[in-house]
Amino acid sequence: MTMSAGWYLRRLSRMGPREVGGRVGDAVRRRRWRSARPGCPRVTGARFTAVLPAGTIAAIPPDAAKRLVAEADRLMYGHVEFFGVVRDDLVDPDWWCDPKTGRRAPWGYAFDVPYRNEDAVGDIKQIWELSRHQYLTVLAAAYAITGNERYAERVAEHLRSWWKANSPLRGVHWISGIELGIRLLSWVWIRRLLDGWPGAAELFENNPVAVNQIWHHQRWLAAFPSRGSSANNHVIAEAAGQLAGACAFGWFPSSARWRAGALRSLERQLRANTFHSGLNRELATEYHGLVLELGLAAVAEADAAGVPVPASLRLVLLRMTDALAAIVDNRLRPPRQGDADDGHGLVVDGAGTDRWASLLATGDVVFGRLDWWPAVTGTDVRTPLLAALIRPYSKSGTAPAVIRPASRPAHFADAGMTILRGPEEIWCRCDGGPHGFLSIAAHAHADALSVEVRHDGVDVLADPGTYCYHGQPAWRQYFRSTLGHNTLQLDDTDQSVSGGPFLWTRHAHSRVLATETSDEGVARWCAEHDGYQGSVHRRRVELTSASQELKVIDEVRGPRRAVRLAFHLGPAIAADLAGNRALLTWTRDGEDRSAVLDLPGRLSWRAHRGASDPPLGWYSAGFGRKEPTTTLVGTGFADGTEGFTTVLRFRG
Repeated sequence: MTMSAGWYLRRLSRMGPREVGGRVGDAVRRRRWRSARPGCPRVTGARFTAVLPAGTIAAIPPDAAKRLVAEADRLMYGHVEFFGVVRDDLVDPDWWCDPKTGRRAPWGYAFDVPYRNEDAVGDIKQIWELSRHQYLTVLAAAYAITGNERYAERVAEHLRSWWKANSPLRGVHWISGIELGIRLLSWVWIRRLLDGWPGAAELFENNPVAVNQIWHHQRWLAAFPSRGSSANNHVIAEAAGQLAGACAFGWFPSSARWRAGALRSLERQLRANTFHSGLNRELATEYHGLVLELGLAAVAEADAAGVPVPASLRLVLLRMTDALAAIVDNRLRPPRQGDADDGHGLVVDGAGTDRWASLLATGDVVFGRLDWWPAVTGTDVRTPLLAALIRPYSKSGTAPAVIRPASRPAHFADAGMTILRGPEEIWCRCDGGPHGFLSIAAHAHADALSVEVRHDGVDVLADPGTYCYHGQPAWRQYFRSTLGHNTLQLDDTDQSVSGGPFLWTRHAHSRVLATETSDEGVARWCAEHDGYQGSVHRRRVELTSASQELKVIDEVRGPRRAVRLAFHLGPAIAADLAGNRALLTWTRDGEDRSAVLDLPGRLSWRAHRGASDPPLGWYSAGFGRKEPTTTLVGTGFADGTEGFTTVLRFRG
């Protein structure tokens, strides 16, 4: 995907004067760096002291350790899967090759590489993911657990290979700050987990090549922070990586300045990226997880180095953790809202480890669980590692008195998210919040007033997900479109106007009109949005516990307009549509379950599954993966005189 001149103009229109000035300065600096590449200052007597406390590895639960070692062995045999693409080349990887397209990114000055152009570079996500070196943190953790030096030797071999192939400011891996930040955080943990290996010091602090790479990563991050309309999760990763590097690898004359600047940026940007309720302002749940992981990892480094952490920073992470505990369903699955690209801040666990349970387990140790938190029964490696470094909130010395929720929150007014819960583990997310974060709302979807419904953790009315970012514009557009969500579309247009794959030029404005979220009787929610100029879409949702019935009433106020009302079923759901009634069936834990979906009779209903031209009827369980599923679409007209009522009844 090559960005047109029109895209650059639209992108420029979403920037303020300060951001424009900062980007002009960045452009000048990049031009100067092309020919002026200062060398890393000489480092002598460097030592790595940010080690794990004694007994930390022994505290890792045996089953979590077993999963981790099994994952490490798969990696040692060369097997890995990134974004739906299976790779068998990890014994000796090509750092510049995209295994999906077979293309290799071009060599040259980093800022000249056209990384958005898949024809020239390949799938940039595939190329970048391996070089986050999070698979190497898994191998390093396997060494720390087993003492088997073959894991450490493979790590050393790959790091030396990467450093040789990716000299500073040359090539595709020096373009994006989030990549440098996460990679630097990985290196910190690799060095920590390899501390018992005799070759660790020769690989890092006594290795001029490694020291040069670490210095250039931090110099880059200090020079090119994400700015203004781009200051979303990227700037958090940049600050977290910079802070981690400056704390653990504080060997340079600039280390104290980098450390102080990164801590200031992290504190400021975490507050800016987070609602007071604790939900991430991007309203993309996976990025809530990424930001929380990065924040916890950064605080761990500061605490390990004895660097005072502002109380406000810890408070944001506490609120984020409480918010996560509040919004998950009974199987600890959070909403599938907004973009998701499977990004993680720190990976030291094997396959089968629950990401969200791991975060809640860490939150329990660091902040203390509340009585209403859901129970966490799984285990992980990351929690005991982070807990060994992070000071508990109550013992951090600067922790302010904070009033935490006495009962499980159901309505997050600032984020516009409401969770309705009923019997038999019925869970329903209602979306009446802002379109997205900052002027470009990069990771938002056109999903105002959409609902997401689960029964015992099974997607019944599903959010289809994300699937892709670059290179497949038709699929990118579908998965973020209004038709791609459980909401109502007018005149075949989206509620918000897209100006590019990470750019929205007009945002629908939603407001929640009423909520009633008691655990008994009837839970209600009502909201509206103005995304369709000249018309207002209002939706009411009622969940009745006694009858296990969910009712959705849609009203359109304004002139007569064409309507499409979509309901996307989860991949486990089979649907038998007859007229305006659909019988839904699925199996959970060997038990057959069912529901009846009565659809508005004023609309003509069709079931769509796995259509590609145009896309319709798909579900993406993770980035780069999609599978056919059933989408029910009703077409007709709204004339402002009568609403559309949909009723979902679960059978006992």
